[in-house]
Amino acid sequence: MKCLWFTLCLLACTSVAFAQTPTSPPAQTPAPPDFQSVIARQASLVSEFDVNGLKVLVKRREGSQTVAVQLYIRGGVENVTATNAGVEAFMLNVASEASLSYPRDRMRKELARMGTVIGESVNYDYSALAMAATRANFDKSFDIFADVAMNPAFTKEDVDLVKTRLIASLSGETDEPDPYLQRLQEKVAYAGHPYLNRPEGTAETISRLTAEDLRAYHKGIMQTSRLLLVIVGDLDPAQLKPRIAATFGKLPRGEYKTPVLPQLAFNASSVEVTSRELPTNYIQGLFTAPPIISPDIYPMYVASSLLRDRVFEEVRVKRNLSYAPDAFLRTQAANIGGIYVTAVDANQAVRVMLNEITRLQREPVSKDDITAVIAQFLTTYYIGQETNAAQAASMAQYELIGGGWRNSLQFLEKLRAVAPADVQRVSQKYMRNIRFVVLGNPSQIDKSAFMGQVGN
Repeated sequence: MKCLWFTLCLLACTSVAFAQTPTSPPAQTPAPPDFQSVIARQASLVSEFDVNGLKVLVKRREGSQTVAVQLYIRGGVENVTATNAGVEAFMLNVASEASLSYPRDRMRKELARMGTVIGESVNYDYSALAMAATRANFDKSFDIFADVAMNPAFTKEDVDLVKTRLIASLSGETDEPDPYLQRLQEKVAYAGHPYLNRPEGTAETISRLTAEDLRAYHKGIMQTSRLLLVIVGDLDPAQLKPRIAATFGKLPRGEYKTPVLPQLAFNASSVEVTSRELPTNYIQGLFTAPPIISPDIYPMYVASSLLRDRVFEEVRVKRNLSYAPDAFLRTQAANIGGIYVTAVDANQAVRVMLNEITRLQREPVSKDDITAVIAQFLTTYYIGQETNAAQAASMAQYELIGGGWRNSLQFLEKLRAVAPADVQRVSQKYMRNIRFVVLGNPSQIDKSAFMGQVGN
């Protein structure tokens, strides 16, 4: 899609240049892009197949000199409880340290020699063990990756080392205002929801976990029905299939069924203030948002981007109330959006931001506003899709929580179909009943200023 987009831009510029030459024929308006042919072309590059219950997606990018391999565990925080939250993140972190066939020193030497990187990530909805390698070193790198995933060593030394590192990181989250604000926000926004069990866990939950706990969790979670394997690079899917069957295909199948995650519901606005001596007040407010599987997500992308630009203009540029006011939209299965600001005059800053939300709800935006936002958004989107790892992650996200990987290819077409009425509708539907968390000076906070928005 990126190549076609820039080609069209180049053709448009070329037409303008020729139009300025007297002897040239009149410039013709370029035909609108055929999104369906672009989507079909991208879809044709993807192969999907099943290996003993393991779904595999392979996207071939001819000429690419790197390969991204990502093994996903379905379920996210629904795999854990309040007592063992963080066990999946801990397990993957230790697994990436060493495997049975590749002890720590040997694995580090092999990976360094080949320039291969193995790492892990977690979020509320799923987790991943990922590898990035050159095409020339893919075969050896894949052998190490498979052994790390299937046969982690879980030595006491590795477990203790990673545990110390994780506890130090988690214990320090309340030292800095922004991480602390996020922790406070989670307790308010996710009360009674599975997301309350953080995927990273807490210092307390991590401290209780042992090497035996990690081994037991790994044994129970490594079932092909719980996993998704995504590979992007210049590789032949037919040649990959037997290699996957000889490794991940030997895992037990299991009978995992993805549970139905409840959506978040905020019935009223709220303001929670936590006292801390700071030069400024830190404020974040959350509202519920459509999940990426919902058709509403596309006008919500536009509405959130418009809100971000408007609060920046009004709060920072015009009034100089804050250096970095923000509006954001996340991409979770149970989704949220919100506003963020740090300000000495928190009440005035929040009033201005709520006024901008009200404007979106009451005043239709112009088509030109939408076009400008989409152009800005797509630039960021395309830059983010340049690597094999990013393309693999995008396909995986839609496969796991977005209704199937093919929906990731519909993004451009659906975003460009957003109308002004759609933006106003989703602003009215979702940007309400905001739950605020404030970290700072309680005496400077007028809660009525935070509650003065339509829908609260």
